Amino acid sequence: MSALICGSFAYDTIMVFHDKFKNHILPDRVHMLNVSFLVPGMRKEFGGCAGNIAYNLNLLCDDDALPMGTVGHDFGPYAEWMDNHGISRRYLKAIEDNYTGQAFITTDEDDNQITAFHPGAMNQSHMNEVPRDAGIRIGIVSPDGRQGMIEHAQQFADAGIPFIFDPGQGMPMFDGEALKIFIRQATWIAVNDYESQLMQERTGYSTREIATQVDALIVTRGAQGSVIYNNDAEICIPNIRVTEIKDPTGCGDAYRGGLLYGLLNNLDWETTGRIASLMGGIKVEHRGAQNHSPSRQVLSTRYKDEFGGRLALG
Repeated sequence: MSALICGSFAYDTIMVFHDKFKNHILPDRVHMLNVSFLVPGMRKEFGGCAGNIAYNLNLLCDDDALPMGTVGHDFGPYAEWMDNHGISRRYLKAIEDNYTGQAFITTDEDDNQITAFHPGAMNQSHMNEVPRDAGIRIGIVSPDGRQGMIEHAQQFADAGIPFIFDPGQGMPMFDGEALKIFIRQATWIAVNDYESQLMQERTGYSTREIATQVDALIVTRGAQGSVIYNNDAEICIPNIRVTEIKDPTGCGDAYRGGLLYGLLNNLDWETTGRIASLMGGIKVEHRGAQNHSPSRQVLSTRYKDEFGGRLALG
């Protein structure tokens, strides 16, 4: 029943600037920009797409999440976190002369962000290979090193393992021809509405033309919920009601954890989308990508409250 989750691992260092960037950046001086922001608020979080997706799938079921990625010599605290939460490290490869991916994010009072990302060991993701004899039932190719994404998609296809193509932040690395290859190889595609538009522009395909080449095209639309294109159907999935929007970081990954759970358990698309929506909504109520920890009873109860019906997890 396992899902191989190919993607990045990263530390997210998040800083809060108690003012607005626009008050300190002069438009007529951007050619000689030299600014410094005092950030009294700072936190370091565990992140990266593979780590986040695996964390969320693990909340829904035991032992099905198998993340695969490359990490650096500084991965010790993250490894301990994974062990404490029962998440497999079987397919992680340490690149000892590299750092684990690092994102440094500064947010101002308008929720504008300035981010610097160091890929580190992520650039060596192609050093991992999709195993053919490990009982992998489905996979996902999420944002990672460019060569790794290309090779892992091909390896899934060669092994006959159905997989989700989730380009995410990696979309700018691929031109139209490369995206067309991913579309031909993938079983499902998951993108947000911006990525969907970019994919259409680069490939020349319409939404419907993309959807006809895969078993399902899933498009998340932020506050407007999500749409699943399956055959000739358009299944609209609403967001759940949230108590407070605290942090959108990692919501898409939480949603994808729900998708994988539905696919592993052969659930219909409406149920699968609702589980994905549930996971994304619960995540947004917490700061950081892996700080929500609802019990399965809580997840089942909230599902019933939002959508009706029974959700048996595990």
